[in-house]
Amino acid sequence: MAQINENFIKIPATYLFSEIAKRVTLHKEEHPEVKIIRMGIGDVSLPLPDASVDAMIKAAEEQRKSATFRGYGPEQGYAFLREAIVENDFKAKGIKLEADEIFVSDGAKSDTGNIGDIFDKHNRVAITDPSYPVYVDTNAMAGRAGEPTENGTWTNLVYLKCNAENNFVPALPTEKVDLIYLCYPNNPTGTTLTKDQLSIWVNYAKENNAVILFDAAYEAFITEKDVPHSIYEIDGAKNVAIEFRSFSKTAGFTGTRCGYTVVPKQLMGFTSDGSKVALNKLWNRRQTTKFNGTSYAVQRAAEGTYSIEGKKQVQTLIDFYTENARIIREGLQQAGYTVYGGVNAPYIWAKSPEGLGSWEYFDYLLKEKNIVTTPGAGFGASGEGYVRFSAFSSREDTIEAMNRLKR
Repeated sequence: MAQINENFIKIPATYLFSEIAKRVTLHKEEHPEVKIIRMGIGDVSLPLPDASVDAMIKAAEEQRKSATFRGYGPEQGYAFLREAIVENDFKAKGIKLEADEIFVSDGAKSDTGNIGDIFDKHNRVAITDPSYPVYVDTNAMAGRAGEPTENGTWTNLVYLKCNAENNFVPALPTEKVDLIYLCYPNNPTGTTLTKDQLSIWVNYAKENNAVILFDAAYEAFITEKDVPHSIYEIDGAKNVAIEFRSFSKTAGFTGTRCGYTVVPKQLMGFTSDGSKVALNKLWNRRQTTKFNGTSYAVQRAAEGTYSIEGKKQVQTLIDFYTENARIIREGLQQAGYTVYGGVNAPYIWAKSPEGLGSWEYFDYLLKEKNIVTTPGAGFGASGEGYVRFSAFSSREDTIEAMNRLKR
């Protein structure tokens, strides 16, 4: 008898974005004549930078010839990309890292979901509420989350509330935790932490031998000076933090798939008897066993974003979506909404009208305005009463969506 991992049947049967897609498809089938504007899932609308496409074409051409053909590559990523990441994303900001602390992957979603493989299932996990669903679901799959409750929480997870009452700045847990998920700029709320606020978490992790799992997928959208682009801008963070990055939103790689994870060599975990073990070695072992590496052509495309022209083209993409975020934020405010985010992130967190829950308001916007958002309740209990707007639509659709709401 092949027994299943019963943790899988404890989690909701439908992933948040799958449920959204199902409702949108049904509405489209019932009303094929309407134009639906999609401001829900964080997929991008602009094409890849020319520098990336040119690099990918060149890499593909290399595969035609025996002299330049590449088969299996290093599971950790090619040196040319890892070195470019160190030089441009970290050294340029005064952060010292080495190439073998970078692990190239097919995206931050995979890595934030898979990182739990190197941690014991008895670790106590703290997760911001609301948060990206992958953090909760993958811990539940691993048996680390405990049991689901009627209100959608899990018995073994420690929830760090982020809401208007605390200005979306989570308080330190009142009980000891071992793993801490932080995402800043935040998905879904679009809010951020200052360097001083993030330092509080680094200090907590030092004092409690905890590890911070820091999702920095949206760092390129930061516009304010006191908001850190990397947790490693905080003194001592390399001793307590793993950082996740992505080319998806910055360079439009949502379908091309490339990201990376930083695991500093001085970052330690502990065995049951208290012995220290380098997490860099564990993650390397996990990747060499379960991952065969990101394709050569895609890694060349990612490398292309660091060329002189590539940097200009990526900045053009960021500027476009940042302007969309401004249009959405100001448009919602003019329509009478209470909104957060949209300054350092491509997401705007909007409060639902009084008396309407997240899914109720999602359905209203879909059926009455033909606008797709993301219901806040899908990100956790503290997301109830909000919807998330994404800034990744076209300019035309972004303006039209705001006009529909104002009407």
